Amino acid sequence: MGDEGKKDSGRGFPGIPPLAGLTTFDEAMKPGLSVDASVARLKRYHYAFKRLHEIFTARITAEPIYELKTAFAHHAYLCAEHVEALRTRVGEMREPPLGLDVVPDLALEIFFDEILAAPSTELLVVGLYRVALPELDAALARHIAETNPLTDAPSVRVCRFARLELADMIAFGTRAIEALARQGETPWFDRLLKPLDAAGGLDGSRPGSGQTVERVFSTTPYVYDPVPRRDSRYQDLFNQGVNAEAFLYDPDFDARSKSLMMLFKRLREIDVPEMMASIIVETKGKPWGYYRDMTRQLWDEARHAMMGEVGFVANGIDWSKARITHNWSLRLNTECTPLERHAVLYFIEQGLMPKTGKKYEWEVATRSGDPLMATIQDYDWADEVLHAQIGREWYIPQLGNWKEALAYGDDCWSKILSNWVEVRDQGLTEHANWWPEIYLQACRNWGIEPDPKVLAYATTYEGKRADLKTVGASG
Repeated sequence: MGDEGKKDSGRGFPGIPPLAGLTTFDEAMKPGLSVDASVARLKRYHYAFKRLHEIFTARITAEPIYELKTAFAHHAYLCAEHVEALRTRVGEMREPPLGLDVVPDLALEIFFDEILAAPSTELLVVGLYRVALPELDAALARHIAETNPLTDAPSVRVCRFARLELADMIAFGTRAIEALARQGETPWFDRLLKPLDAAGGLDGSRPGSGQTVERVFSTTPYVYDPVPRRDSRYQDLFNQGVNAEAFLYDPDFDARSKSLMMLFKRLREIDVPEMMASIIVETKGKPWGYYRDMTRQLWDEARHAMMGEVGFVANGIDWSKARITHNWSLRLNTECTPLERHAVLYFIEQGLMPKTGKKYEWEVATRSGDPLMATIQDYDWADEVLHAQIGREWYIPQLGNWKEALAYGDDCWSKILSNWVEVRDQGLTEHANWWPEIYLQACRNWGIEPDPKVLAYATTYEGKRADLKTVGASG
């Protein structure tokens, strides 16, 4: 064999990519990052995703803009998943104990604290989507470029998957920033770069600036705001004038009209992420699996609200004409402990499991003749089964057993039964019956004459408070 043959030996079968398609021989022959160097960076990405999860979750409840509220729920979930992936990868690299609860750099802590404490929506979205997420994406791209693509292939995979979803998050945020007033953006942007420079970049790949970083917004530690806020499309936030559950189980009403009422129920689920955010933020010291699973449920509930939104749009109906109350999330967040809130959530979920719950709603949707409605309820049902499993995993062990957990949830739910009379007497709402306007819109778009019985539907709750566990019950 000549010298040329020796040079090419071991380069693989002609025409088939070598090295499982991961990389070329030239790239694989570069030393790249050591295990210690790779782990040090991975821990910083983990810290970044964990703090981003915290910020997105903490700002859901008090954020009034619906599109941001739902996006924060989604992005919190994505961050939670990437935290889990990074924890797993670090644990594979000679790292027990992992040390993942250690702040990697005090300047990074200030960086994320400042974004968490941003005093306005505009500054918050700039901090998240114009600074933090792009910096994290650039750090992950650097890791892929600088590590050995063969020896550190599992880390490369984790980084690649994270970058896919970061790109979607950044694209959303870019459009959101364009839609919002940007007064004061440039000084805020520049100020956020200082802690990053002091930390040697988000990944610590360059020398730190050595500059002292001062807190501005986070001089006083951030305090979670539990009061749900909504934008101007939400009106009459204490209105409990239509009992969706009573309508759904009335045999006099047809399946198509009931499906319209179910779309209202889905829209109303925006109060669940508003409430679940408070549980996640105010519950400390749990294993990461708890926060990941609870954030998955939070995201599902936000997705259910958007499913209702899509259903209304598909039927040509202005969903803002429905009165979507915040009474449930407001009272739970301000009158109950985190465990009591979780108890109420679990109690409601268990009520959705029998054949009179989610299965019934799916059957009604199927009979309605609307394939989209059937799809919405099919996936809503599947999600709620998962949520019941999450409750069994994380809520029941705190109470002892299923029976005790369910009884406690019943007691907690009784504490915040509908305050129909009180909010009316306080002048917060007249409990106007908004149903006829929604139903008439639907009938016009369906090309049918309204059913007089359905059109006349209204509910009076006064004097019936003992029977009101279904009023405002989400899910």
